[in-house]
Amino acid sequence: MNTTLGNTHLILLFTLALTLYACGGSDTQTDTTSDSATTSSGSDTDTDTDTDADADADNDSETQTDTTVVASDLFFFDDAVVESITTQSCTLSGGTQTTCYRITLAGEPAVDEIGPFCPPTITSDASQGGIWFDGSGEVYDIDGEFISNLDQLYGDGWQLYDLSTGEVNITDTQEACEAAARPNVDPAYQNYCVQCDLDYYGGGVSETVLLPVTPVPLSNPSYVNANMGVSLNGVILAAQAPVDAILSNYTIAAFDDCGGHINPFDGYHYHAATGCSTGVDQEDGHANQIGYALDGYSIYAMLDTSGFEETDLDECRGHTDDARGYHYHVASPGENMFIGCFHGEQGEWLGSE
Repeated sequence: MNTTLGNTHLILLFTLALTLYACGGSDTQTDTTSDSATTSSGSDTDTDTDTDADADADNDSETQTDTTVVASDLFFFDDAVVESITTQSCTLSGGTQTTCYRITLAGEPAVDEIGPFCPPTITSDASQGGIWFDGSGEVYDIDGEFISNLDQLYGDGWQLYDLSTGEVNITDTQEACEAAARPNVDPAYQNYCVQCDLDYYGGGVSETVLLPVTPVPLSNPSYVNANMGVSLNGVILAAQAPVDAILSNYTIAAFDDCGGHINPFDGYHYHAATGCSTGVDQEDGHANQIGYALDGYSIYAMLDTSGFEETDLDECRGHTDDARGYHYHVASPGENMFIGCFHGEQGEWLGSE
């Protein structure tokens, strides 16, 4: 009888020990799962979602659809983006529902300097001004000689400098910038070299964009009629500069040597790739990568490391190879464009935030 009772006590103690051990193991696993979610997401949102899941599985499922997670397979130069790159649900231009990267650009170059744009006088050399291109294929240094010969280049009516002093008419205030750096130029600022300063707007104008994680090809290419991509440098790659409107108002919206300029709407943005940023070198001698298009495909420089341009580019200036898949190569600066069209469905610009 005493032996049986003793055995019973041992069984009960053993059962209790197993129960306590199991409870302790469960607590340890729960803490590990929570820490893992916080690390992978980089935000408190996912931690809160895990807590909600314990209370309401249906609500958790709905929340996860909108919850963003840190993306790690895009490259930008340091300080090119101002927030962690995340992913979220999105609808592309062709109606495809997919996942997009959410990228907030710094709005000013992380590597290169901005300016100069307009030369101060008609005796200034090329180092004191930027460049100009009008889509004809030519790239002009905006030096004093260029300013003084505009009437020969574009016809009568051009006089961007003071005849008595030789000083160039420059939009050197915020008021003048905003009156001239727009489609309907204030008549008071015709015959001006137009430049703006980022200091007017507190530095770079941050813009947020959604780019598809996995590009979705179009059956027919679509036109580029707005900002077409992002540089690895943290700057918008814009559509063609509206040179006809600029020239019709007797203005020169000067670009710096990197092919960028400033307006009150997009801040500093590029209209051409001039080779300022080195980009990301490729191991096989291929042209280096300089950005991403709005449809998610990568953008590369025009020439490879041997100085040659690809010969099999399509109308969008893209082609496919085994290492990179489909991708674009930019046009020359004088063509006033980066690419000819979009090969894929585009993401979306969310604007300044």
